[in-house]
Amino acid sequence: MGTFLLACLLFVSRPQEDTLRVMFWNLENFFDYRNDSTSVSDAEFSSRGERRWTKKRFLAKCNAIAKGILWAGSAEGGLPDVIGFAEVENAFVLRRLLQETALRKLDYKYVHFDSPDPRGIDVALLYRSTRLQLTDARPCHLFQADSVMATRDILLCRFIGPPGAFSVLVNHHPSKYGGAAISEPRRRLAVERLRFLADSLSALGETRIIATGDFNDTPENPVYKLLEPTFVPMAEALHRQGKGTIKYDGQWDLIDQFYVTPACLPAAMKILYIPFLQVPDAAHGGTKPLRTYSGPRYQAGVSDHCPVWLDIIENNQ
Repeated sequence: MGTFLLACLLFVSRPQEDTLRVMFWNLENFFDYRNDSTSVSDAEFSSRGERRWTKKRFLAKCNAIAKGILWAGSAEGGLPDVIGFAEVENAFVLRRLLQETALRKLDYKYVHFDSPDPRGIDVALLYRSTRLQLTDARPCHLFQADSVMATRDILLCRFIGPPGAFSVLVNHHPSKYGGAAISEPRRRLAVERLRFLADSLSALGETRIIATGDFNDTPENPVYKLLEPTFVPMAEALHRQGKGTIKYDGQWDLIDQFYVTPACLPAAMKILYIPFLQVPDAAHGGTKPLRTYSGPRYQAGVSDHCPVWLDIIENNQ
């Protein structure tokens, strides 16, 4: 094991009892290397597919993800207790991430359900099993005209641990593919579904609820007013500062977000610009995320998204 990873493991494995740390990361096409499903993406992301997505490249991505998680734990004073993911193909990739990288020495377990998304990408979650007890996990479909929408589910997980009982809702809302105005109703349905789930949890007595994910829109969209007063937005201040998680034509956009119920406060959100997963932006200046592919060219990165981080301080509850 490299010196960096060993140092991170020694530091971040120490107990951190006063803070709940939550991370979210869109892993951009975290597919396995097998062509073994009906997913429309398997012909592209497989060993014999258009991208030549081999086992070696897959394992390199697993190791880069693990290194990013360990870097985040070192930078933020402790491992994330919960990590939400988007664009995960299946349980196989999560098992390999936890078994074939430096994460195998840690206590993470995963939660995953297959969704009706036609590309075969799902949301998923890792959690530290020595810190948290998982009491419930389920996929929550999105609906349109009384039928299940062919998109990612919202993943609901309930835990006992610091700060007491709490729930996490992992999201990956419909994209703007086809145009923002045309796709807006689909994202609105996702926001309405999220609000419904949070209100249902509140009716069961759950007061600490964390919603995170790739919302495929920035915080100023009026649709997020539908989440009030159940949720408090965590990303607005960063958005006003021009910060973002994804860069397009030189412009940072903050589409990976956190929303929390008031009982989770005080809480602080950060964007993690992981140094070894940023590259110079030759066209526009500054840096941009290091992707696995840039067009057809393999770059050995992880994603076009930066991860986001949330600290909830237990002692101040």
